[in-house]
Amino acid sequence: MNAGISVNLRSPVPPFEQIRAQIASLITVGTLAPGIRLPTVRSLASDLGLAAGTVARAYKELELAGLIETRRRNGTVVAGTPAPPARTDAHGQEAATAEVLAAVDRYIAEGRNAGLDDAALLEILRARQGWSHE
Repeated sequence: MNAGISVNLRSPVPPFEQIRAQIASLITVGTLAPGIRLPTVRSLASDLGLAAGTVARAYKELELAGLIETRRRNGTVVAGTPAPPARTDAHGQEAATAEVLAAVDRYIAEGRNAGLDDAALLEILRARQGWSHE
């Protein structure tokens, strides 16, 4: 079981970063809820055809960010993520923050899978919105 995680070996984004970003996104949008057990490092590495050290590095960075925690007997579990602050629009209604974050995460993941770096993704956003290059 790889929790829907995939790695594009042709991408300039290192595999550990692709794994880290995808798991972080799944946690952020609530697909992976607090307490959910993640696959073992070896299991996920095997499923993805990667070295265990690659997955271990992704897990370590997620743990440092407070998104997951490793428990001796329970393995690695989702610790959760702080809820984004509620925002209201001009009419006092709560904005769809979670949906926007999910869309941004999908945009980043798709762009990275297509081999685009952060600068290219930002340039696409600027071009679509007519932003200036500040």
